[in-house]
Order: sequence, then structure tokens, then C-alpha cells
Amino acid sequence: MSPRLKLFIPLILFTGMALFLFRGLSLDPRELPSALIDRPLPDFNLPVLGQERLLQRADLVGEPALLNVWATWCVSCRVEHPYLLQIAASGVPIYGINYKDEDAAAARWLAELGDPYRANIADREGSLGLDLGVYGAPETYLVDAEGVIRYRHVGVVDERVWQTILQPMYQQLSASGDRG
Repeated sequence: MSPRLKLFIPLILFTGMALFLFRGLSLDPRELPSALIDRPLPDFNLPVLGQERLLQRADLVGEPALLNVWATWCVSCRVEHPYLLQIAASGVPIYGINYKDEDAAAARWLAELGDPYRANIADREGSLGLDLGVYGAPETYLVDAEGVIRYRHVGVVDERVWQTILQPMYQQLSASGDRG
């Protein structure tokens, strides 16, 4: 290799690294892909928070619903909670996954702040969260009437997220269920 060509090696390496860095800066860090989109909810058999009965995947099938991963130790969950109450009050079914939390703390939280959930799955060990690929709380999944995951939102569900992303998808799923 000629000495002149060796001078261009650092420039070529720098250009390659700059392209990789530029590509990384253009990605949305909130957009976390999920391998479960368009796949059925994983099977589970976990207790309902504050009850003796168990809840299974089949119990969530039958209508489109939101599946919200939350915990009392999650500061962002407290931020989104009032908006989940509004969504639930409008008739949207929401099921909670109380993720790696203590039952007593979760029950106090719901008693104090209100309960937007039709049922709360006590995922004490995080097994369902692991099967879903949960990174942390809050995360919200939109599930169709057949129990197929159609969308995953990582972060707080607020008015903007609901009105621009989740509500249109939920309404589309609800409308397609009415025809079938």
C-alpha cells in the first residue's frame, strides 16, 4: 500500500463513524420495537390484585382493550393515572398489569387515586412483563378482540398520545369488531 493511500485511512474511518453516529441521532429513543406486534398476547395465569381468583389470557379476549403496565414505584405512572381514569370513564376497557410491586401498596394507590382498571393482574415476579418484553413502567398495549397485540406505547399516556395514536386505533378496532 502506498504511503499516500495510508493517509486517507483515518479520514475513511472518521467518515464511517460519523455516518453511524448521524444515523443514531435520527432515531427516536421512545420508539422501542416489539416482536409481539400482530401476535397474540402471551399465555398467563396470574392472580387478580386483591382477589383470590386468577386471570388468564382468555379473560381479556372478546373486545378491544388497553393493557397498561404500572407500578406504585413508577413516578410516570402517577402522572398518567388521571388520564387513564378519563379514558376508562369514556367506556374504554383497561386492564392493569401491576408490575413487580407489592399488593398492599398497589391497593392503597388505587383506593387513593381511583381505579381505571377492569381488573389488575398482579405480576409480582414480572413474568408476564418479561413475556411482553416490558422495559419498564408505564407501557401500554392496544389489544384487539381476538387478543392480538396491535400497538405498544412506551411512556406516559396523556391527551396527545390518546387522541393522536391510541384512540384512532382503538376506534378502528372497535368498528371492525362491530361488523364481524
